[in-house]
Amino acid sequence: MDPLRKTFNPNKQLKEEFVSNLTGSSILEIAALSAIVPILMLLRRSISSKSINDILRSTGFVQKKNDDATVYHKDMRSYMVTLTMDFLYIILPILSIFTVLAEWTYVCAVCLILLLLLSIIAERFMTSKYSKEGVQPISSLRMNISSYRVSMMIVTCLCILAVDFKIYPRRYAKTETYGTGLMDLGVGSFVLANSFVSKQARNATSVGWKASLQSVSPLLLLGFGRLIFTARVDYQVHVGEYGVHWNFFFTLAAISILTSIIRIHPQYCGIIGSSLLIGYQICLLCGLNEYLISNKREMNIISQNKEGIFSIFGYWGMYLVGIQLANHLFFGNTTANKMRSVQWTRIRVWALAVLFWSITIILDKHVERISRRMCNLAYVTFVFAQNFQVLAILMLSDFIPGPKTSILEEAFNRNLLGSFVLANVLTGVINLYVDTLSASSLSSFSILVGYAFVLSVLSGIATFTGFKLKFW
Repeated sequence: MDPLRKTFNPNKQLKEEFVSNLTGSSILEIAALSAIVPILMLLRRSISSKSINDILRSTGFVQKKNDDATVYHKDMRSYMVTLTMDFLYIILPILSIFTVLAEWTYVCAVCLILLLLLSIIAERFMTSKYSKEGVQPISSLRMNISSYRVSMMIVTCLCILAVDFKIYPRRYAKTETYGTGLMDLGVGSFVLANSFVSKQARNATSVGWKASLQSVSPLLLLGFGRLIFTARVDYQVHVGEYGVHWNFFFTLAAISILTSIIRIHPQYCGIIGSSLLIGYQICLLCGLNEYLISNKREMNIISQNKEGIFSIFGYWGMYLVGIQLANHLFFGNTTANKMRSVQWTRIRVWALAVLFWSITIILDKHVERISRRMCNLAYVTFVFAQNFQVLAILMLSDFIPGPKTSILEEAFNRNLLGSFVLANVLTGVINLYVDTLSASSLSSFSILVGYAFVLSVLSGIATFTGFKLKFW
């Protein structure tokens, strides 16, 4: 049986070693990479001559307020042309900068920042010259949050496959114990993004046990599905990430279950979450960190999955703090004037980004280095800093011409879970049929572009036809 299983993935050990013992990149480079994605999204909008509604009408696609009610006509050609242009302006540059242009990261970041500034200056000039025609609609906070979640999903979907190729810099992959890799931000960003749109943050009525279990069931299903799949096909799994059996989906499910069991008012989530994070950090400094980074594992379930289980304290604390910040910034502002409300939030989001970057540098140098594996306090502030930076940049959309979103963003936003599941499936299939470690740079980049394009097209088709992966 063992020889048969090994034929599915003959390079399993080599692939695991390829993503092991990495130390990451610098905080400055991560900040530069984090600026590139939202800026590309804004620049694409600035050169688009039509608003998203005009494009949807021209393609015969009209979506009502009710997500389940969609009216459309079969005119996919124009829709796919626009989607392809979005792909060429957004995803292809991201993929290029993350791979073949990785040594030019700072140059690319500076150039894109200058282009964005020129776009903003041009928009301000046109607005002052043609005040009536030049006024742009004010973007909603909900639209900015959606764009932020889409940017996170796009980067995640690109990196989970790119990391298996040599064309992807090792410093961007997940770190072994301490350090800052671009992919270290993945699970933390998902947790924080979920807290921003949670029912608690939106002051929604608390749900019962049945509804809570229904919301957690997809995560548990995906978690066990991934566990069974990786075991059946002998897929490469780096044990140091979460443990022997634990995975990303179990972490999200655990946070959701804890939040459902221990119901905390949004007003107190911040203080409780901060206390939990500080208490957990103290435990780490008192010796827990040595236990978590040790390669020794006993046969009990806790020791086998110590990284995944203990890091829940850090992720849950992050989630609770995120709830209060989102409630205060996005859902607790009762200002009647919409423009003033957006400006109020924009200023505070920028201030929080600067504050969390400053705190992260201090904690990393004087308390404990950033560690995704343990989800320590420095890692939590690192995730907050990077995510608020992305959101702050996207909130500059009011200062540039063009629509406030794009077809590509709309496609991913409507099916965030579906896009992520599809990306994981495609990544698994490619890894089983392609020797990613031996692929040349040209072959690697071609495969990544083809994968990203297929993912974008399928997400676009799902949106165009009104399909949405939501069964709970």
